[in-house]
Amino acid sequence: MNQVLQVKDLSSGYGKVTILRDINFQIEENEIVAIIGSNGAGKTTLLKTISKLISPFAGEIVFEGQNITKYPPHLISQAGIAHVPEGGKLFINMTVYENLLMGTYRNRKKIKEDVLEEIYEIFPILKKREKQLAKTLSGGEKQMLSIGRSLASQPRFLMLDEPSQGLAPKLVDDIYQKLSILKKKGITILLIEQNINYALQFAERAYVLENGKIVMEGNSKELLGNEHVKKHYLGI
Repeated sequence: MNQVLQVKDLSSGYGKVTILRDINFQIEENEIVAIIGSNGAGKTTLLKTISKLISPFAGEIVFEGQNITKYPPHLISQAGIAHVPEGGKLFINMTVYENLLMGTYRNRKKIKEDVLEEIYEIFPILKKREKQLAKTLSGGEKQMLSIGRSLASQPRFLMLDEPSQGLAPKLVDDIYQKLSILKKKGITILLIEQNINYALQFAERAYVLENGKIVMEGNSKELLGNEHVKKHYLGI
């Protein structure tokens, strides 16, 4: 398998405050990897650093063999990386269609053809809501639109930040059923998720992030049975 992402000795944060310290991990092609940890562990900061919404203090980010550490955000997107942020961050006063269009700003002609239809095939409800304003959607529909908007850029690598946040269990099941479709399509996924059960059942491997450092890694099934994980994250 080819290595898609490699993070080397990464440190990052905000202003003079260091949140992440000496982060090292890698993701292979078509692999689903989860980063788990409690609130404040640095999970969101990690995704923001990879997508260059914030710049790292030290270390390297290598994507498909290219050092992208100094790339600005638009070049990160063009390289094939999509980031579904925590809470979705939709354009709430724009329609569903217009939000999807924003996901492919660098090639808007293509979205009018096959790309849009592929998104609607995965998320049929977005087709029905195409002309509605994003603010009128339910919580689950907003999350689907956020994911769909990211798919509009035709990424090879998708980063998801808390896709189950604020959703009822039935809607969480719906979201993960849709993510399973992406998994079957071969999209490499990095998942940030506080719902540890969902994360470890969906992902193949996982890293445990605590206080800005990776303290554990391994096969997801093995981590589900790990005493530290069960005690601190599963309440067992």
